[in-house]
Amino acid sequence: MRLAEIYRTAFVTGASTGLGRAFAEMLLAEGVEVWGTSRDTGRLAPLARAATVGASFHPVALDLRDGEAAVATFAAAAQAAGGFDLVINNAGYGVLAEFTAVEFGVWREQLDVMLVNTARLAHAALAPMQVRQRGALVNISSLAAEFPLPFQSAYNIAKAGLTALSESPMVETAGTGVVILDVRPGDYRTDFEGSVRRPQARASGRLERAWAAFSRMMETGPEPQHAAEALRRALLRRKSGTVRTGRIFQAVVAPLLTRLAPLSLKRRIQASYFDV
Repeated sequence: MRLAEIYRTAFVTGASTGLGRAFAEMLLAEGVEVWGTSRDTGRLAPLARAATVGASFHPVALDLRDGEAAVATFAAAAQAAGGFDLVINNAGYGVLAEFTAVEFGVWREQLDVMLVNTARLAHAALAPMQVRQRGALVNISSLAAEFPLPFQSAYNIAKAGLTALSESPMVETAGTGVVILDVRPGDYRTDFEGSVRRPQARASGRLERAWAAFSRMMETGPEPQHAAEALRRALLRRKSGTVRTGRIFQAVVAPLLTRLAPLSLKRRIQASYFDV
């Protein structure tokens, strides 16, 4: 079965690079008509060229720093699409710094973009799905929700918040045709580390070691298409739930250890993992 038989239209935030682009490419290949967002629509040109016969791509300029404007942009796209059957909240970015070494406004902006305003989009997307009793809302969280990344405080909060956000709608839409997916990717071979902001004026040795470990894991991780295929399988199942995806240690072994081992051991393993 192709996804287009279930989902006619899709809205994907952060579609210009990384996992977002892989998700959009996968949907287009499945015959789904995709509205993909970026702050700079010029970066979406490759997706327009990737569109297959019968599945067109629509570039959308969207900046999650302005929540009201983002919701208005989404509403306009939804009207043009005749409603969205699938919405994927993927957009985000990293900030690497010691928590107190930068102004709190740096963290506040990241939380507004990745949690508060993303939740606003989820709210706008889910309401019409509940009226129609069909559709899928996908929140791209992270395994950082379970294994917080050192020196990325707001990223951890935002991803844990997205994971928590998905839980209530899963209960509220149970028994309907609405699907809620909490997708938790691990490290993938994307350009994410290239977009990580590093506002701290002077980095400590521990921060630099953590950054080196993080970069190595990104560079050696699976290709983004691996995550896209995991999402495809989950969407075809048409059941709400959590999807962990990535290398086997991160997506399978580590969560199992977390359930069985004491928290102190988890913290020691994580510190060793990041060389801090």
